[in-house]
Amino acid sequence: MTLRTATAVIDLHALSNNYRLIQSLSPDAKVLAVLKANGYGHGLERIANALPDADAFGVARLDEALALRSAGIEKPIVLLEGFFAKEDIETLALNNLETIVHNEQQLDAIMNAELTKPLKVWLKIDTGMHRLGINPEQLPYFYRALSQSNNVEKPIVLMSHLASADEKNNAATPKQMALFDELTANLRLEKSLANSAGVLLWPQSHYQWIRPGLLLYGVSPLPSDIKVAGIAPVMTLQSSLISVREITAGEAVGYSGAWISEKNTTIGVVAIGYGDGYPRHAPNGTPVMINGRRVPLIGRVSMDMISVDLGQQSQDQVGDIATLWGKGLAVEEVAAFATTIPYELLCNITRRVHIQLAN
Repeated sequence: MTLRTATAVIDLHALSNNYRLIQSLSPDAKVLAVLKANGYGHGLERIANALPDADAFGVARLDEALALRSAGIEKPIVLLEGFFAKEDIETLALNNLETIVHNEQQLDAIMNAELTKPLKVWLKIDTGMHRLGINPEQLPYFYRALSQSNNVEKPIVLMSHLASADEKNNAATPKQMALFDELTANLRLEKSLANSAGVLLWPQSHYQWIRPGLLLYGVSPLPSDIKVAGIAPVMTLQSSLISVREITAGEAVGYSGAWISEKNTTIGVVAIGYGDGYPRHAPNGTPVMINGRRVPLIGRVSMDMISVDLGQQSQDQVGDIATLWGKGLAVEEVAAFATTIPYELLCNITRRVHIQLAN
């Protein structure tokens, strides 16, 4: 019997297979693999090293990009939020990092910088997300300024971001694509629009670059009624039973007696909690896999432990492995119980969770 504390088992073979599936959906496009937020909780450098065929990597912050460079990653790296301070521009140039430009402050900083080598720029246009991006009417001015600057490597890349790509019948996505086409029709430049949901549902959004994130990690960005065949979860979160005990009808379990048993049953305690990144507000009934069957979470999630109802005929023992999500139990389902999204669960894995590579 081997006791295991909270462990994220990372399957790099599944990652490779997911990447090949994505490539097959858009064989003519280059892939900017999105690794922000520590590779969606899977390990920034680990995921980058496991994707040797990716054409570029996308991160959110400069420190993520520098961590990849320090790890020996030489592929193009794109800052998906751009740089935050003009003092960062020389660091970008020296480390061969590419940046998105989405506002006038960034444009001015590049125009006025004294660089030893030009920057590769991705110009982001707001076509309807209304978050980051220049206004459509600003495109001629920004394009002209970037094209004429010695601080900018030519050609630039044009991009935008789909706000509702996961909604198959939402008219917003065709409107965004039509506007992007209209704005960029006369510019013979590489373009990028499709995120994971765009890759799956909107092939006309693929252009020359696709930007898969969640899909790489074997998680569907689509509603549960739309199935995605062929992808497999890269992360399986597990821990072990550290207590098995019988209780009688009417007894309460956990803080504040939030769950009271309606019958005699067997209770198991699993060594995982919100201190590991398991969702604090997961309700009674959230599924957990133990010995090939689903058992319900009961009582409140605490910092280090959760309780499950193993049932009256339980044969489970201390040391048995519990799967919180991953192979056999989709993180999308657990997220739905916890009224959140799988992105949050994956990214919230904390430092005390052990990492183990799958065989």
